[in-house]
Amino acid sequence: MRMAVRRAARRGDRLAGFFHDPAVRADPYPFYDRVRDAGPVVRGELMLATARHDVASAVLRSDAFGVGVSERRLPTGVALLFRLSRRTSPIGPVDPPSMLVVDPPDHTRYRRLVAKVFTARAIEGLRPRIEQTCEELLRDKPAELVADYAALLPVTVIADILGVPQEMRRQFLAWGAAAAPTLDIGLGFRVYRRTERGIKASNDWLRGHFARLRAAPGDDLLSRLVHLEGEQLTDDELLATAGLLLAAGFETTVNLLGSGAALLMRHPEQLELLRAEPARWPGAVEEMLRYDSPVQSTARICRRETGVGGVTVRPGQVIVPMLGGANRDPAVFADPARFDVTRANAREHLSFSGGVHYCLGAALARLEGEIGLRMLFERYPGLRENGVAHRRPTRVLRGYESLPVTT
Repeated sequence: MRMAVRRAARRGDRLAGFFHDPAVRADPYPFYDRVRDAGPVVRGELMLATARHDVASAVLRSDAFGVGVSERRLPTGVALLFRLSRRTSPIGPVDPPSMLVVDPPDHTRYRRLVAKVFTARAIEGLRPRIEQTCEELLRDKPAELVADYAALLPVTVIADILGVPQEMRRQFLAWGAAAAPTLDIGLGFRVYRRTERGIKASNDWLRGHFARLRAAPGDDLLSRLVHLEGEQLTDDELLATAGLLLAAGFETTVNLLGSGAALLMRHPEQLELLRAEPARWPGAVEEMLRYDSPVQSTARICRRETGVGGVTVRPGQVIVPMLGGANRDPAVFADPARFDVTRANAREHLSFSGGVHYCLGAALARLEGEIGLRMLFERYPGLRENGVAHRRPTRVLRGYESLPVTT
């Protein structure tokens, strides 16, 4: 993938810059503006793309597009490597049978079973534990907000959901950090090997964990998933689900917390609005998700010939809905480059995707974002940046690798 993107960039492919240009990685929004201005759907050498809200939304909701890779449409050598990889690699968040990369009817079955456990009531029931975790983490003043707080909150919550013993929490943080880069595109070989080792180690531990939960279930959500009555998930399906929770659930929330805190520290007038009207916190989280989405893009593969944005898309073609660009489409969001916690339609963002693949953990991410940021600024009202913040080196995922602060 890295070689293909570089070759396309040398040939002048205007979309390759999203995956190749360091300036776009640092600030992708001017790039999205150029893509949006170029038309509803822009053609590149490797893919199609859109940064328009209506087109991105239509693609995400259309059953003419899917996420599964058809080996029949791959070149013979690539298909052979693809099959070999599936047999020899551990099951990660972007490997079948993960819900992230399978289409109906398999996706429908997985989601139906998982949704029996991840209900709105179950997620809301996590509120006291999230508040307790925030209180515990905030007893010590954070000096580096990502390492000291933003990363620890989601991994603690996910560990609770999975029934992970307290002594394993730090190990799960390491495994989550190792698995997360697989959600990005075009990994370097060293990073790829590191992710494979981390995923394999978590796979090995989780298989034993499933056996322990079958013998002695806890009150966590994974125990309920393991003990579903009637139709059940296989161990491979449970591995994919747990891995997706660990990687995607961690990534979305750590990026939301870090970016949200940075936005409020840089826009103190918006923070004052929230202090004056705390009921606005849920809406503020929606605006954070819109303004600087934790997931900047996704991809869909055309399953049958269809038209979108006035362009004919043929089976096998890949189209990239640039979520970060759609979230700043001026046709939907007035003055989209302005951060405004009172924005009435902020929830129309596409940060959690759409259609059948709408993020199953969206409610949890929102809850953690609301509680985590509110309690952070209540506990340390004078919180401010204290040094140079560093963005993560990923492109599909956008957030902070480090955010030095002082109270």
